[in-house]
Amino acid sequence: MLQLTGFHHLTAVTADAPGNHRFYTAVLGMRLVKKTVNQDDVSAYHLFYADGLASPGTDITFFDWPVGREARGTQSVVRTALRVAGEASLAWWAGHLGRAGVPHDGVILRDGRLALDFEDPEGQRLSLVDDGGGDASNPWAGSPVPAVHQIRGLGPITLSVPDLAPTDAVLTSVMSMRREREHLEGEAVVHVYAMGEGGPAAELHVKVEPGAPPTRHGAGGVHHVASARRTRRSTTPGPSG
Repeated sequence: MLQLTGFHHLTAVTADAPGNHRFYTAVLGMRLVKKTVNQDDVSAYHLFYADGLASPGTDITFFDWPVGREARGTQSVVRTALRVAGEASLAWWAGHLGRAGVPHDGVILRDGRLALDFEDPEGQRLSLVDDGGGDASNPWAGSPVPAVHQIRGLGPITLSVPDLAPTDAVLTSVMSMRREREHLEGEAVVHVYAMGEGGPAAELHVKVEPGAPPTRHGAGGVHHVASARRTRRSTTPGPSG
């Protein structure tokens, strides 16, 4: 039986590697750990961003493909949360994003946690989430973001599915995640699954949207999410439906 402890990394898609690099380093203050190529498609760059030590669970990576924008829908990852340490950090980020010309709607309360939603220049849906600041972090000395406010790693990842049952079966019976609670986002019910010790670094949120069309993947979308386990990492399958 799998014993997952949390997220290892998330990989998304960009069609603008230079612009992607500017945003994630100069605006979000993350460290470009390395630039390599996609092992399955060596014509494409693969960019890795993480914390100061490239710690597992802090990586957001991008395949650079010449594709159009994602057409949003269900059967996909619909929001990637990044953890920061507290309400003061979220207030700092609201001002910082505003000064950088990044639209946002301000700090909100979602599922009992403060969050700040925004998008990157290609429409990648992101959220900064207060993780309480309890766990150790590894700031990057070269970041334009003050160490106390830097992104600490991946937070809850949100999937959209048209029907919960097939995904629930995989998450609970195959991947040994546990259902902890549910909440509403608009008219959609979101079911929260936890790995390991749980908490914002180890939660998968599954939004049920039966009336939404299937996503057509592209730039601004997510390719895959990978989870960490005690002995080796394993890739979290996409939502069933």
